[in-house]
Amino acid sequence: MAQLTLERVERPVVVGSPAGGGRRIVREVALLAVLFGAYNLGRFLSADHAGSAHLHARELIGWEAWLGLPSEATVQHQALRIPGLAEIANVFYASVHFPLTAAVLLWLMLRRPAQYGDARWALASLTGLALIGHMFFPLAPPRMMPGWVDTGVLLGQSVYGPTTDSGVANQFAAMPSLHVGWAFMVAVFLIRATHSRWRWLWMAHPVLTFAVVVVTANHYWFDGLVAIALALPLLLIFDGRRVRRLKNAPAGFDQRLDKVPAVASSSSARTR
Repeated sequence: MAQLTLERVERPVVVGSPAGGGRRIVREVALLAVLFGAYNLGRFLSADHAGSAHLHARELIGWEAWLGLPSEATVQHQALRIPGLAEIANVFYASVHFPLTAAVLLWLMLRRPAQYGDARWALASLTGLALIGHMFFPLAPPRMMPGWVDTGVLLGQSVYGPTTDSGVANQFAAMPSLHVGWAFMVAVFLIRATHSRWRWLWMAHPVLTFAVVVVTANHYWFDGLVAIALALPLLLIFDGRRVRRLKNAPAGFDQRLDKVPAVASSSSARTR
């Protein structure tokens, strides 16, 4: 009579050397710095388009009215009636966008390396598409248009300065909104990489970011909607979980690739 015995087999843990991990971090930071530098170079090359930027702004305001979108100016004026809201919105706009995105990328690199590559290239691709938009469709933000309040200048919190020539950034790079696009991607990355039932609350980040850019008059509704429309196909393209699942999973079996099984099995037969 044959008896099947199952033995617990632990998956070996491979620990990379600290030096190798440090080199990888330096390499990835250098790559992101090059991408950011190329992006800023393109922004500067497209910065001197004040006339067309204001023309495009008037056209876009007309498009939004035709689509029936609510006036951002009305929303802003209602929001500014709430004491302290403008100050909080200015701080959020200035201090959350880059630091949170960088922190999420660093966390993915260290804790979810299989998903880090997808996140990096999805963000880089969205940034590249945004650069094309900034170069070929320069757009004056709402704060430069009649009817809006530049809350940053009003409260002395502006990251740009009082004129279109001040500051280090191209102020006509409003279409599409990378604030909204990056926030949307960051939320999706974190939802993919975590398993808590509360992970869907990360979607509050792009919603809050969208509200902030409208209240501070840095973007229109259309800017954010275009950014999300560009981000959606990129998030589908750069989703290695789907590719690996189709490649490795048996037919009809849905294997979650971001979970590493702790137990393998083997069998031995004994005859008596």
